[in-house]
Amino acid sequence: MGETRDVRLIHGRYRLLDRIGRGGMGEVWRARDESLGRHVAVKCLKPLGQQRDPSFMRVLRERFRREARVAAGLQHRGITVVHDFGEYEGILYLVMELLEGKNLSQLLEENRHHPLAVDDVVDVAEQIAAALAYTHEQDIVHRDLKPANIVRLTDGTAKICDFGIARLGHDIGFTARLTGTGIAMGTPHYMSPEQIGGTQVDERSDLYSLGCVLYEIATGAPPFDLDDAWAVLVGHRDTEPEPPRSHRPDLPAYVDRIILDLLAKEPDERPRDAREVGRRIAAGRTGYVPTVRAAQIVPYPATQVVRSPQPRHEPRNPQEPRLPSWTRGMTTGHKATGGSGLRVTPPDSAAGLSGEWIPRPAGPATTGPDPAERPAPAPELLASLLSRHHAGLSLGRAGRWAEAGEVHRAVAAAREGALGPDHPDTLASRYEAAFSLSRTGRATDALREYRRVVEGRARVLGAEHPDTLGARQEVAYVLGKLGRHPEAHQAYTEVLAARERAMGPDHPDTLRCRHNLAFNLSRLGRLEESYRMASQVAQARARVLGPDHPDTLVTRCEVGYTLGQLGRWSDALQTYREVAAARAETLGPAHPDTLAARYEVGIGLGRLGRSAEALVLYRDLIDDRTRVSGPDNPETLRARHGLGVNLGRLARWEEALAEARDVRAIRERVLGPDHVDTLVSRREVAVGLGWLGRWRDALIEYRGVADARERVLGETHPDTLASRNDEAHCLEQLGRGAEATELYGRVAAQRRRG
Repeated sequence: MGETRDVRLIHGRYRLLDRIGRGGMGEVWRARDESLGRHVAVKCLKPLGQQRDPSFMRVLRERFRREARVAAGLQHRGITVVHDFGEYEGILYLVMELLEGKNLSQLLEENRHHPLAVDDVVDVAEQIAAALAYTHEQDIVHRDLKPANIVRLTDGTAKICDFGIARLGHDIGFTARLTGTGIAMGTPHYMSPEQIGGTQVDERSDLYSLGCVLYEIATGAPPFDLDDAWAVLVGHRDTEPEPPRSHRPDLPAYVDRIILDLLAKEPDERPRDAREVGRRIAAGRTGYVPTVRAAQIVPYPATQVVRSPQPRHEPRNPQEPRLPSWTRGMTTGHKATGGSGLRVTPPDSAAGLSGEWIPRPAGPATTGPDPAERPAPAPELLASLLSRHHAGLSLGRAGRWAEAGEVHRAVAAAREGALGPDHPDTLASRYEAAFSLSRTGRATDALREYRRVVEGRARVLGAEHPDTLGARQEVAYVLGKLGRHPEAHQAYTEVLAARERAMGPDHPDTLRCRHNLAFNLSRLGRLEESYRMASQVAQARARVLGPDHPDTLVTRCEVGYTLGQLGRWSDALQTYREVAAARAETLGPAHPDTLAARYEVGIGLGRLGRSAEALVLYRDLIDDRTRVSGPDNPETLRARHGLGVNLGRLARWEEALAEARDVRAIRERVLGPDHVDTLVSRREVAVGLGWLGRWRDALIEYRGVADARERVLGETHPDTLASRNDEAHCLEQLGRGAEATELYGRVAAQRRRG
């Protein structure tokens, strides 16, 4: 293509100044139209190598010219103007108006993935609906509507970009060709079910994509916010999205309804056309009066992992995905985080117009320790196992940990047979299986699996490789869950030393390990050391990540916990209040992390004897938890437990006992009779019975809790021994002193042994 200076001047007219965007099919450059003396945007499609056959190239050029003429003929305030098009040295290009503004992808990213203000959501929705109505009335479908293709100008105008480009790719079979190289056309987070199924696409597909865009700018995340394309596509096809208002309570009901109607699985169930969408928005806007300032609406932080929707239907067997063949190997592409939009990047004068267009590989090639002795597994088998691995990850994100564990264990066994026991993919599956076991309360089984992963990674990668250290840190965590805190302390200390050597003291992974070590120190009763370390980690995280970063605030919560354990409840209460305020500002008042900090504020109030204030707080918290998560959610039940405890502190024991029994019954049903939270509620029932003088009934409950803890945790676990002490106290109250003395002695001996 000649010298760089020649490359940057197309047909002697358009001088490319700097690249401002790169996407799946091309690059966008800011350029100067030398003939008219104005700045424009030039979109260049990928250079097409000699491997393209001539017939394919003829079809491509003809379809490009046809689509470019269609795009140039669109004249609407909400659509980017196309000035010119052509081909230069094998590169197809479009010349468009240069927009002064930012696309929705950039706006969300700059806002740290907080949703847009309600008024902005409504305004964008109304403008884009009008633009789509105009194009649909001319029988033109966009096919790739997403946040990166919608630009908000500085004057508030919203414009759709890239009409015809996605259609071009679809109609000439470009999608299949590119997907074969690992590059996916379109973005799965915004694709309609009919696009996914490969069936007839019309303007109602654009309406579905509009619903995905509006969902994201209204809540901060797309409706199916998952990390692998297969799971995203299955979500669009089979799963009903959670209502946007479940994430954003201040969102007007009419906006919530419009978005859900746009996201209907069947095209016939969506609004009839874009005009109808615009009419519904206008009608709803006239009846909507904001109740809070837009700046207060920040439910999603940049680092939050958004909970994936719960499917209403069981997903199809992940071993037999019934998606079109073109989806295999597909990547998720970019969510609304910049990526394929008009993000400004530094000029790249040395690379010519586009540099080399080399598809990003799926990952580094890995082999087992003796690949020559093992026949190479079929690519189809590896692809199937990778798909099943991702399906397991998706089940975990949906909270279905038991099913996720089954998938990961099966994939681990299959990968071991195909690749060997120490292959990184085999160990990755074992790691996920261990994580699922830990989440389902099977800590002993999880520990065994994590140790196998540590041993395998140490052999293949080395004892201090980051992946090995990650598994070693999980071993320490599970040891802590098992109450084996001295062993956990030793493991954390060794991992921390290795992380500090390899990464430095302020690396986020190092700080995470130090946080866990501080937590474990408090469980060892070394409270002053725990407090000092947690305080140091909080300061370091504030310096490295920022004072309001979620990780910083998590460590500050640990500082508050340790202050409480040291009896410094006034300081603990102040810390928790500061964390709650910071989370409300950063995450939003209804975010689960904010509600968790408010719960700890209630703990502090109760411990300071301010139970009347605690009652008010817990009642408000229960209302918020119920609205956000439902009445049976474990965190809602935890708030109700706190309410019951403070009713008891105010000597309102009949009410306290009724609350404890109600919470216990729900926890038994939802969590199981031996779950730690269920046993805490059962103990609270016993406390209420004792205060009401019903010691025989209390003894039954105390003994039942002690037996269950001994069965689950072991006879020397601190919680088990505490329950046996409760049982002995109850025996004393019943006048059975000899039995009580004998039990106290046995507990003391077991504590020494433990």
